[in-house]
Amino acid sequence: MAAAPRPGERIEDFLERYRKQDLLRFVAVGSVDDGKSTLIGRLLYETGSVFDDQLEAVRRASQGRGAGPIDFSLLTDGLVAEREQGITIDVAYRYFATERRKFILADTPGHVQYTRNMVTGASTADVAIVLVDARLGVLPQSRRHATICSMLGIEHLLVAVNKMDLVGYDRQVYERICAQFSEVAERLRFESVTFVPTSALQGDNVVGPSRHTPWYDGPSVLSFLETVRVERDVESEPMRLPVQMVLRPHLDYRGYAGRLASGIVRPGDEVVVLPSGQRSRVAGIDGWEGELPEAFAPQSVVVRLADELDVSRGDMIVAAEAPPLVQRRFEADIVWMDERPLDPRKTYLLKHTTQWVRAQVEHVEHKLDMDTLQPVAAERLEMNDVGRVRLLCHRALYFEPYERNRALGAFVLVDSLTHRTAAGGMIRPLGAERPSFEELLREARAGSALRPGTQVSPAERRERMGQVGAAVWLTGLPGSGRWLLAFALERRLFDLGKTVTVLDPRGEDLRSIVSAAKACTEAGLVTICAFPSYLRSERARVRERLGEHRLLEVYVNTDPALCRERRPEAQPERFEPPEHPDVTVALDHVRLDQAVETLVRALARLDRRAAGEPSVEQELPG
Repeated sequence: MAAAPRPGERIEDFLERYRKQDLLRFVAVGSVDDGKSTLIGRLLYETGSVFDDQLEAVRRASQGRGAGPIDFSLLTDGLVAEREQGITIDVAYRYFATERRKFILADTPGHVQYTRNMVTGASTADVAIVLVDARLGVLPQSRRHATICSMLGIEHLLVAVNKMDLVGYDRQVYERICAQFSEVAERLRFESVTFVPTSALQGDNVVGPSRHTPWYDGPSVLSFLETVRVERDVESEPMRLPVQMVLRPHLDYRGYAGRLASGIVRPGDEVVVLPSGQRSRVAGIDGWEGELPEAFAPQSVVVRLADELDVSRGDMIVAAEAPPLVQRRFEADIVWMDERPLDPRKTYLLKHTTQWVRAQVEHVEHKLDMDTLQPVAAERLEMNDVGRVRLLCHRALYFEPYERNRALGAFVLVDSLTHRTAAGGMIRPLGAERPSFEELLREARAGSALRPGTQVSPAERRERMGQVGAAVWLTGLPGSGRWLLAFALERRLFDLGKTVTVLDPRGEDLRSIVSAAKACTEAGLVTICAFPSYLRSERARVRERLGEHRLLEVYVNTDPALCRERRPEAQPERFEPPEHPDVTVALDHVRLDQAVETLVRALARLDRRAAGEPSVEQELPG
């Protein structure tokens, strides 16, 4: 069954025939323990696509685990942790061929924790196989996987109702699951959905028909994969070449390397370079074998232009008569992959084709309820959530809608602080009409789409600095020891690893000090101030300006007689004691170091409240 030379066929003829075979990419998805790896292993084994040494190693491992002659899941579960736990963790790719087709398969994790790995494996697939355990029926993770496959543009779905041997090959069980899944599929955008009753362990309906299911007359898994028609029309679309690299081996050669995202390019074609809008003609096309008369998607080529133009990585060479969409603001369906929730207050790095831009999520339109597949209101997205957002980029992207062209409609969001992939997205452009070429160029050449402002969110500052910006406002009579306490607190916090400063008020008024304190706290610093704000109205303005969640008002309630002794020239009658201070300390009753520790604990509580954490008192190490 595997691709092999026919009797009497020359090896050269076999290789040429193999080269011309159609290639199908498919992905296997589903919930935990539904038998994905076993199904794939059985498929590889039955098609003769397993090397003898690999098969012998799997036999030995199977006997050691008491799993019978062959545990087919071991043919794809290659990681030690996968074999120990009996689950798939990472995406496993396998390549095989039959007489009719070549295949690239991706065995993806089923556990909800690894949904992001599943998105990676499904992003390039033409067909998806969703496995459903016949004993359990359609689970939320099955609905999630089917939804993601639909969003990713996979048109054909095969639902393998697996482990039929464990339910006695009961036809009613199979038909009930088919009905359940059909309700899910009706809400999604699949061109075709095919159901197959299987037992991966026993081999029923995997490669050929099964005697245990005489009531089923449909295709086996393999026959479906060999015959399903997959239309790839990227060649008929206008030419798009995202520039990946500029090649300049010598003075007489300048080429622009990249992978054609769509269309066909030939010498003499008129092209436009985005974002500059410069026009030229294709002087030549080079491939790894030499100069080419033409190239088509998805070939990787080097294009030479007739004119010396300023073109660099991230630019795009496009057909002059049919430019792509150019927008800075658009909607997108995204799958959130990061453990950190989406933060609309921060900017992310957006990777699209060969360019990186900074982007901001303006708002979340909705997320999908995985039980009903209906959109529900949401302010943010958590890990594995699927939703729709509106994005705003610093500079324009050159793209096509995802349903028209995967390569030009897909992107990833990257957390700029951790450099982890935060989300995968599919562009849904705003507006159905294409603007004129002049309007596209104006958009491509425009400056930043975002109002100038910080690109660092409070959450990022807290993560980087290990603290929330706060102001410690010390008030009390002249001579109460406010400044002594301020500098002692600064020393203690600094020794604890905090970023802290004491504002020096010399020559400044209250308004200037408050402005400085606000700037420092918003930058994430702990700001200590002992400015003589004697009136309650002054301190009310301080609290209003800095915010309740950032201010710690401290009343240094030292004995007035001691204060007069220290500062006989002061006018204590001007001072209005605070009615509800956050903390009160009296330096004539407690030692300075004790007062400092009291404020350190109070700051820890303020820090937790400002960060939105549970209000449990947490003392810093002494």
